[in-house]
Parts: sequence; C-alpha cells; structure tokens
Amino acid sequence: MGMGQWAWGNGHGEFRSNLLINLSVLMKRPTGISTYIVNLLPHLKVLVPTLLVSESIAGYNCYQIPAGQTPEQGAKGHLKRLIWTQLNLGKIYHNLKANLLFSPIPEAPLISDCRFVVMVHDLIPLRFPEKWSPLTPYFRYYVPQVLARAEHIICNSTATAKDIADFLRVPARKITPIPLAYDATHFKFLDLPTTNYFLYVGRSAPYKNLPRLLEAFAALPERKDYELWLAGTMDKRYTPVLMSRVEQLELTDNVKFLDYVGDRQLSVLMNRAIALVFPSLWEGFGIPVLEAMACGTPVITSNLSSLPEITGDAAILVDPYKVGEITAAMKAIAEDRNLRSQLRAASIARASKFNWTTTGEITRELLARIIVNK
Repeated sequence: MGMGQWAWGNGHGEFRSNLLINLSVLMKRPTGISTYIVNLLPHLKVLVPTLLVSESIAGYNCYQIPAGQTPEQGAKGHLKRLIWTQLNLGKIYHNLKANLLFSPIPEAPLISDCRFVVMVHDLIPLRFPEKWSPLTPYFRYYVPQVLARAEHIICNSTATAKDIADFLRVPARKITPIPLAYDATHFKFLDLPTTNYFLYVGRSAPYKNLPRLLEAFAALPERKDYELWLAGTMDKRYTPVLMSRVEQLELTDNVKFLDYVGDRQLSVLMNRAIALVFPSLWEGFGIPVLEAMACGTPVITSNLSSLPEITGDAAILVDPYKVGEITAAMKAIAEDRNLRSQLRAASIARASKFNWTTTGEITRELLARIIVNK
C-alpha cells in the first residue's frame, strides 16, 4: 500500500470523513499519550472517524501517513512530525472533505483553515524549562498558537486546565477537563504476597524528582532491608546521572533500574510492592498512581498539581521538595501493616471511580457536538 492510501474505504467513490484523528504520535510501546489513544479509540468508533496512521488498525477506516514521527525517534521524530503537520496535514484534511480534526496532542496545521480540537496533557516544559530542550520553544511559541486557533481544548485534569488558562491566557470556556483512566483488565488486586521493595514507575526527567526519592530512600532506618525499583524506559540524558547518584549514596545493592515494563508484568510488580512512591514535582494527570491504586498498592505521592485530584484521601500526600516527608511516609507504610491495609481498601475504592468508558463517552459527546455545530 503506497503512502497516503486507504487501508479500506467506503467503496462508493469520493470519500468524506467528518472526523479525522491524527495518530502520527502513536508509539509501538504504549506509554502516556499512546496509552490514552489506545484506550480512547473504541469509544470514538461510533463517530466513524478516519485514522491517520502509519500502520493500519483493524476495524477502522485508516489513511496511511509517513512512519517515524513519534517520540521513539527522539528529536528527529518530533521535527519530522511537525513539518508533516504544517505541510501535509491540512491538505489531507481538505482532500478528505473533513469537518473536524482531533489531535491527542496540542499540534495542528497553522497555515490551513481546518477546524480542530486538541488534547493538552500538561504544560510541564513551561513550569520546568530546560535550557537546551526543543520542548521549551515548542511550548512557548508553537503550542500557544495552536490553542488560540483551536475550536476547543481537552485536558486531563483541573490542574492542567488552570495551567492552560494561567500560562497561555486561554478562556476557560474553551477548555474541558476530562479525567483519564486505567486498563482494568491488567491493573487489579491480585492478592499476592508483599515483598521488600518500593516501586517508582515513569520517566527519569528532572521534574520527576528522582534524586530526592533516592535521598529519601537512603535515609530510611534499616534501609538495607528494603529495595527501590525504578521502572521506566532508560534515558541517556538522565539515567546515567541517577546511577551515579545511587553509587554516591552507597545504594548499588538496593536500587534496581528495570527499564520499560509492559502492563502485565507491571501489574504484578505493583501488587507485590510495599508501595508506589511517586514524588513528582508536577503532573498533568499521573496514570501510574491510578494504576497502583487499582492494584490496591499503597501510594505515596505529591500534594501538588493533579495528584490530589486522583488520590483523594486514599494516599499519603507529601511535599515533594521535602526529603524528610518522603522518608517518613515510606517508613510508616513499611512498618504499619494496618496502614497498608487501610490504604489498600481506600485505593481500590477510589480507583473504581475512573474508567475509560466515562472518559470516552464525554470525549465522544464533545467531538460530536463540535462536528454538528459547524
């Protein structure tokens, strides 16, 4: 099948699609945004969308676009996707006589008059700008133009909605927070025996606050009785620095770097952990926290950003800038069986309030309303 051809069409000559969904960012190993896409799509199927994809997805009308435009290809992938978005996406939109484009990230063609809705997961590069990171100018100059022109903006929490309004001066009426969810087929209570490790799941970027997590773990009384397992794709920019810090703190025998872990194995890791420790300085949502809660795993997380929205009173919330608070929370959970039991019950009950059906239905209704109100 040549580039820019149909995986399958309607068989009636000229094709028209009311809704295009731009999946140029979809990765083969789902994390974050790709997890959102995979779980959202089934609930949008009734809108009969056309998916812009590099590889066809069974059961959907698909239009093939160039591969290699995802975060898996690093900066090269991002640049390739941005160029394609500006030079080609608008043409595809008009050639297919579409009425609305939905992008699961804040990207859309600015030199085309297509109508679009975008999803904003967070504005962390504006809160924690990195001097040489291409994400800094991307969020300072490109994203604001996209959001200004968008028909509507979806985000994943009231914390992110507030950031969009505060940082980018977007009217609140243009923003709809729709909470995310978790895969209930994988993340559930398995009644496995707890072992001696604390678990962190996620990237190793600076805002994830892993240096303070390492220091907090190092300060645990009887720390040699415990381990800290860090699950998440290795990053050559940050992981070696963390490994050096582990050596400095004399934690080499107690800290494990697990790299990427798939959902099935991750569910087992969460079920067997003493607790998930997730002291991020800021999160747009924080899916690992919700996944751990669904497993009944006690959670220690930050009292900032969206994280209290997710946990309610079913987790121990700490000031992520205070190492002593993180240590105290880890010590309390490790030593108090009753506390672990209380948090397990509260976590499972809280997680049950989040599901992809609700996320999908609200998103579908919003998109359908915008399609009709042309």
